[in-house]
Amino acid sequence: MFFTRTMSIHDAFSPEAMVPLMQDIGNELSITQRISLRRPAMPKAMAKIAAVITEHPTAPVELTITELADQAGTSAATVTRFCRAIGFDGYTQFRVGVAAESGRGDAGTTWRTDIADDIGQDDPADRVLLTLLGLHTRSMEITTGLLDLDDVQLVARAISEARHVDIYGVGGSGVIADEFRGRLYRIGVNAHSWSDVHDGLTSAVLQDGSSVAVGISNTGRTEETIEMLSHARAAGALTVAITTDADSWLASSADVALITASGNPAQRPDDLSIKHAQLLVIDLLYVLVAQRTLGQAATRLAASAMAVSAHRRSSSPAEEPRPRRTKESHR
Repeated sequence: MFFTRTMSIHDAFSPEAMVPLMQDIGNELSITQRISLRRPAMPKAMAKIAAVITEHPTAPVELTITELADQAGTSAATVTRFCRAIGFDGYTQFRVGVAAESGRGDAGTTWRTDIADDIGQDDPADRVLLTLLGLHTRSMEITTGLLDLDDVQLVARAISEARHVDIYGVGGSGVIADEFRGRLYRIGVNAHSWSDVHDGLTSAVLQDGSSVAVGISNTGRTEETIEMLSHARAAGALTVAITTDADSWLASSADVALITASGNPAQRPDDLSIKHAQLLVIDLLYVLVAQRTLGQAATRLAASAMAVSAHRRSSSPAEEPRPRRTKESHR
């Protein structure tokens, strides 16, 4: 005997069922129309997201997935399901669609919204250079005022004595984590950097009281970094947060928080001056650790310099003269 299953209204309007339909008609309907069409059958949690976006149509452009979820009183996973329900693969694709429809996709507006307010898209190079110099200098000056040097020295001492140092960071902060790991490793510190959460968690749970774990995140809200640092702390490591927000989740997961300047809100989405502030902190820690391990550091630096010396050319190309290019040759 064969039975035919009758599809319920809930099944028909599930995110999985709606994605092909919404994608098929996506070129014909605006995002607002898609939400209006889908909203009556949405679960309560997804309907809350729809309400926020209906009231503030540009919210997805201005908020991260976590911020939108918080504002709607739901979860990031629900936001992802909401995006799929109206025909997008995820939140990133949804944000791009909203930006394009809201008129923020044109070149001029995109420049002001996503790159910089205080640098014109037609500014000459010298003006751009001086503006950036001012922004970066100011960021480092603010960071200098925010840092607690007692905390910095405590961290430097712990790193110099540590059996193992883990450094966690994702995305742009992952680049800073790699940079810090490279500097420490050259002066004999057993340091490792992790941006993949699986690898980072595996290392974190192996830490103990003789270890130091450092989490780097601009906002202090990066889930992967918080998770890795929290596990390292539970394993007994001294945990350190490098972030702009002293009240962030990352800072609350750390024994010591080193606070950097939050940057210039006119430069978005990722103010480059924040990276300079983070580099200032890791430079400071590197020098203080090197001071505490001077004999070992000097030996290691000399050995590493000798190891790569054969791969460096002479200081001057005069021995092998080549035709000099003129400006005209580049025109």
